[in-house]
Amino acid sequence: MIARMGSKKKDRTMAKDKKVFLCNECGYDSPKWSGKCPACGAWNSFVEKSIRQDKGTRSVPTASDVAVRPVRIDDVSTDELPRVDMNDAELNRVLGGGLVPGSLVLLGGEPGIGKSTLVLQTVLRMSGKRVLYVSGEESVQQIKLRAERIEYKHSDCMIVCETLLENIFEHFKEVAPELIILDSIQTMCSETVDSSPGSVSQIRECTAMLLKYAKEHNVPIILIGHITKEGTIAGPKILEHIVDVVLQFEGDQHYVYRVLRSIKNRFGSTAEMGIYEMRREGLRQVENPSELLLGDRHSGMSGVAISAAIEGVSPFLIEVQALVSSAVYGTPQRSATGFDIRRMNMLLAVLEKRVGFKLAQKDVFLNIAGGLRVNDPAIDLSVISAILSSNMDVEIEPTVCMAGEVGLSGEIRPVNRIEQRIAEAEKLGFKQIIVPKSNIKRLDLSRFKIEVKAVSKVEEAFRNIFG
Repeated sequence: MIARMGSKKKDRTMAKDKKVFLCNECGYDSPKWSGKCPACGAWNSFVEKSIRQDKGTRSVPTASDVAVRPVRIDDVSTDELPRVDMNDAELNRVLGGGLVPGSLVLLGGEPGIGKSTLVLQTVLRMSGKRVLYVSGEESVQQIKLRAERIEYKHSDCMIVCETLLENIFEHFKEVAPELIILDSIQTMCSETVDSSPGSVSQIRECTAMLLKYAKEHNVPIILIGHITKEGTIAGPKILEHIVDVVLQFEGDQHYVYRVLRSIKNRFGSTAEMGIYEMRREGLRQVENPSELLLGDRHSGMSGVAISAAIEGVSPFLIEVQALVSSAVYGTPQRSATGFDIRRMNMLLAVLEKRVGFKLAQKDVFLNIAGGLRVNDPAIDLSVISAILSSNMDVEIEPTVCMAGEVGLSGEIRPVNRIEQRIAEAEKLGFKQIIVPKSNIKRLDLSRFKIEVKAVSKVEEAFRNIFG
């Protein structure tokens, strides 16, 4: 009897499997299945998983086991973090000045947008650095073919095709790389997790193990990630919380331009943006995007307005195109490419309420030329000007550009960095720029050759534009 009691006690201390349901979208766990995830709201996203529980006793670490000691905040050094030059001015600026040693960077984007091309051409141009490129999607021959298309001269970059994380760590020990590229995190798996590659648990555990390696060995790691059909990084949301930097590589595959944005950056600003041009030999940095995005300024065309926008610290001029026509169907259509459709509807309401233009029964189509998506509110004035120009079929002078945010009461609100916008317009040969009146109160206009028109209301702006 004593033996039976001992065996029961032993069974209770042994590891047991627990059944839980995990959300494939956000990683939320629940003891029972549910049709809708209470955390992220996704439908039919719960899958059953087995989690091994250890009922044994766990020892509490003593003070001698802890390697890290608390320090006073006054004793912490705030010296500038050393940066790794990526030999790419656009990428360096988006990263905040270069790649920080020991950082974990996640680069996401649509399939075929050029994520692997951007990373490969960057590491091939880095000299004097031991780089290890780990691919879980392509063979070494495919990577070599892409490298030949990029037309590199010589590189010491090491490549290996592997998906098992334990084997990848062995390659780390053998090569001792100074920079690691993993393409992609969704293909990696670990033997310690009982699930398929790409699952929530595999992505979470593999990313956590890579983060630990990066911090302990002070080696920067760049992870390439997939995105979902909604445009978000595939995998649990905790993936974006674990990494130090999240970069989004976006653009329309029908256009040649690609935009690199920073969504999260622990070492720099998230307002930066880099622009690339996709060519046969790879991605080329666009140093002056204004000349490429404006295109040919044809006279006699209505529905076209030029806006002085800023993304990050870089000013550039973009072309806003609008088309207004009578509604063919019962319900008028509203469509916007590269601009927030909800903000366009708000601006249409301002035009109808404050200015008196009846657009309720008109189809309105808006497009930001070049395939870019711009979030700068300073292009509001160009949007309503292009819409009104198309509605009246009146041309806006091609030598006129504008910058200003439009409020709900029809006022033109001030925008930031107005001096840079004016200087960019002057450099590109524009004769006149329309800006908010609040922006020129403490501005010395004598040093600009371009004519600066200050307006405070939408009606004032239209009188200057259309006469």
